[in-house]
Amino acid sequence: MFTKKTLEQSSNLVEQAAQSADHAIKSTQRVANDALDDLADSVHDFQQQAQPLLHRASEQVSALAQRGVDSVRDTSQQLRGKAQQASVTTVNYVKDEPVKGILIAAATGAALMALISLLIHSRHRN
Repeated sequence: MFTKKTLEQSSNLVEQAAQSADHAIKSTQRVANDALDDLADSVHDFQQQAQPLLHRASEQVSALAQRGVDSVRDTSQQLRGKAQQASVTTVNYVKDEPVKGILIAAATGAALMALISLLIHSRHRN
């Protein structure tokens, strides 16, 4: 019963980490879309004077924003994979060493949530 509860808590921590990663992706996409919308408004004013340069700059910004979104998505997928792998490892370890497994799972979950929290807060500050 105690091990099952620990496994459920570990699974909940992994799910929370995955949800936080998904939230980070969506938030980054919104920021990128807002930045592109603002850029498009500014570009419209100068379009008649510098259309060729403007077209090239717009393509570069779009490519950069897409690379940023892709990078966040890839990082999120890697994080999700590592979290799932950690969950499986934790389950096996808890079966073999229940007390140590519980302590390690709790410490890992806390560290993961602190890292995600730092990432989210640092993006909001910038």
